[in-house]
Amino acid sequence: MAEPAEHRPAEEEEAAAAGEDEDTGAQVAPIVKLEEVAVTTGEEDEDALLDMKAKLYRFDKEGNQWKERGTGTVKLLKHKDTAKVRLVMRQAKTLKICANHLVVATTKMQEHAGSDKSCVWHALDFADGELKEEMFAIRFGSVESEHLEPYLTCLFIPSCICS
Repeated sequence: MAEPAEHRPAEEEEAAAAGEDEDTGAQVAPIVKLEEVAVTTGEEDEDALLDMKAKLYRFDKEGNQWKERGTGTVKLLKHKDTAKVRLVMRQAKTLKICANHLVVATTKMQEHAGSDKSCVWHALDFADGELKEEMFAIRFGSVESEHLEPYLTCLFIPSCICS
């Protein structure tokens, strides 16, 4: 049975403490050499109009319920040449795209359940690699009204946010 730390001789305690901080002098060489790779996101030719953290949901028609699509950064991106605006959202840790669609005049955004932190809209989304109609809800963690208000009031009216 081991003795309690208070009954150990001082020499043993010093040896144990020295063993924790002791440098063994061993050198480990890397097994694999990794080269730096340039990553393209597809956002290089676009300017960010909005960049905020949020949680995105999609409505599952079959289950008749909201399902979480991801938590991360939502961006409104305006293309430098075409002036088209799109909404892109990536999950926080994996950076997987959970929303990717153009902002068009026919898309209408409205408050969800009377909350100033959440909105609902329909869009043709391409996040899963195929174009399909989705109903989205987004909830912002903190609403900085002076920063977010101009975008939420006319978010999906391209003439408003593109000018």
